[in-house]
Amino acid sequence: MIHYHGGRHSTWQVAVEIWKRRHAFVSYADPQQVVIAAEVAQSFALDNGAFSVWKQGIEVNWISYYAWVEQWWRHPGFDWAVIPDVIDGDEAANDRLLEDWPFGRNVGVPVWHLHESLERLAHLAGAWPRVALGSSGQFKTPGTASWWGRMQQVMETICRDGKPVVKIHGLRMLSPHIVEHVPLASADSAYVSRKVGLANWGGCYKAASRESRAHVLVEYYETTQSAPVWAGIPQQEELFG
Repeated sequence: MIHYHGGRHSTWQVAVEIWKRRHAFVSYADPQQVVIAAEVAQSFALDNGAFSVWKQGIEVNWISYYAWVEQWWRHPGFDWAVIPDVIDGDEAANDRLLEDWPFGRNVGVPVWHLHESLERLAHLAGAWPRVALGSSGQFKTPGTASWWGRMQQVMETICRDGKPVVKIHGLRMLSPHIVEHVPLASADSAYVSRKVGLANWGGCYKAASRESRAHVLVEYYETTQSAPVWAGIPQQEELFG
């Protein structure tokens, strides 16, 4: 699977250490470091910033987002861009945003939110080469018991013999405790970017620099690869030790 690491990073040196020869996930809500991602990463994907809208109540100009995607989608390192969505919006509104998407289906990835209907998920899985899963509503926190219960329904909807019929991207799902159980083609997280600035992680390990901490954290995430098939909800001891 592809491990996408999000930003924004505290310094350009940290950005280079995290993204160099790896995969970057850059949000339109904080796009300044996309130039670094395009320069040093193996590949990069563009996020529409909807999570920041949801968390902070800011507005996104989708026309401006389209213009930003237009600047980058022909870059040889570009993978795909998240199509505009409203995380707690209704399905009709999100379907209209799909209709407004000015680029092809190989450029954009639609988001299915976990609180939406499974019928919409099945439709997207049959119409698009890749679908992003976004935690929302009562399932807004990845890894909780209710979240795993919903994922069971998700996998039953889009898997045949445990294998997804479409490539799945997990938004904010890069945790090894999720990745090792779910057959994801890719996932992202900004956890490394947030954690790297902490000088004391607890325990005996004291990294010499932010760049050193970045390397340790990235290696931790990228050691785990996605499950080859969906085998059902993991046992509680597998999730929480």
